[in-house]
Amino acid sequence: MKTLDDAGVVGLDHKQIEIEDASSVEAALARIRPSVVINTAAFHNVEACEREPARAFAVNTLAVDRLAAACARIDAVFVTMSSDYVFDGKKNSPYGEHDEASPLNVYGVSKRAGELCAQRHGPRHVIFRTSGLYGIQTSTQKGHTFVDRLLRQVHAGETPRIVTDIVVSTSYAPDVAATMRRVLEREYFGVVHVTNAGGCSWFDFAQEALRVAGVSAPIAPISSRDLPRAARRPAYSVLALDALASMGITMPAWQDALKRYIAARTVRA
Repeated sequence: MKTLDDAGVVGLDHKQIEIEDASSVEAALARIRPSVVINTAAFHNVEACEREPARAFAVNTLAVDRLAAACARIDAVFVTMSSDYVFDGKKNSPYGEHDEASPLNVYGVSKRAGELCAQRHGPRHVIFRTSGLYGIQTSTQKGHTFVDRLLRQVHAGETPRIVTDIVVSTSYAPDVAATMRRVLEREYFGVVHVTNAGGCSWFDFAQEALRVAGVSAPIAPISSRDLPRAARRPAYSVLALDALASMGITMPAWQDALKRYIAARTVRA
């Protein structure tokens, strides 16, 4: 919303649109008459998706299909967010936009199905895949960011247990939003990976966060097998930024983004 503040953007919450309700979607679009619709809604608690697959597909797939169809009818560009979890992590090198999707869990399957739904309603769509997203505004489903939880544990005298064998691209929300705007202004359609540049394990990310925050505290390296989780995660899901490169767009490194986030977080505190 901040990034698009000067572009006549209208933000809608659940009181103003319910994307699982066809009549609510139609009424909102008729009232606003948008030229672009950006869907940032998702059921993204990965463990909860395993327990509630019907809910995952209702929000991440069927609602996306409904929105994409409604946009096609009014000739609006449809934009939706997707995830590195559409990949299985077996490639061991950065995934490009055209690599085959093979999700491992309900969340990933529902997001991949949502991508296909967006694509089936015509070419005027953009699917932004991102990964390890964090920002000052926290998720309503999780209530904290990875760094929030890390620092809270450290300040409480606990030793955080962080996995070393899951490697991702982390993404600072303001960087993602600014790049999304640049892509939309170029009228580029298709799948676009948007993350900060580079990849790291969550353990590496935690170490760097503590270093930047000026906190000296131990963290315990563990394997993902040590965590009692129902949903399988891809071991390696770094995203290649090929589509952005084709547009001449580069992303800041994940270390730079983390430094800016820590600074912003400190100012807000």
